[in-house]
Amino acid sequence: MLTPASQLDRKFREIRPLLPLTQRPSPGWIRAIRNALGMTTGQLARRMGVKQPRITELEAAEKAGKITLQSLERAAEAMGCRVVYVLVPERPLTEVLTERALRVADAQLASVDQTMRLEAQGVPGQQNEARAGLVDQLLRKPSRLWDDP
Repeated sequence: MLTPASQLDRKFREIRPLLPLTQRPSPGWIRAIRNALGMTTGQLARRMGVKQPRITELEAAEKAGKITLQSLERAAEAMGCRVVYVLVPERPLTEVLTERALRVADAQLASVDQTMRLEAQGVPGQQNEARAGLVDQLLRKPSRLWDDP
């Protein structure tokens, strides 16, 4: 059975080659596409049902990274486009979860190990087995990974 993280990782592998295409052009997507279509700000404004200065504001907001998704979608629709919105992790989510689970498990086991050594009850060789079991347990309920700073 695939976990939600591994299902998303599969999708991200498919779209990762497209990431260079998602780099916003310096004037912004609205202006770049509007210009490529040969559409004036006034023409786009009419198609969107707004006044021409609003298009200038939208283009400036997009360039500054302050446009709302709703505004971007309306402009895209008026130009025969659609907005594709996705957050793509820098690394596979399964890798992030495993790394975090190892850190949490090590922190939990360190305090147990210290107590066991103080009581002279340490059992050599069981640390790796306990670590693997705890990591597996944490990965089955990943919300527990994010309680600690």
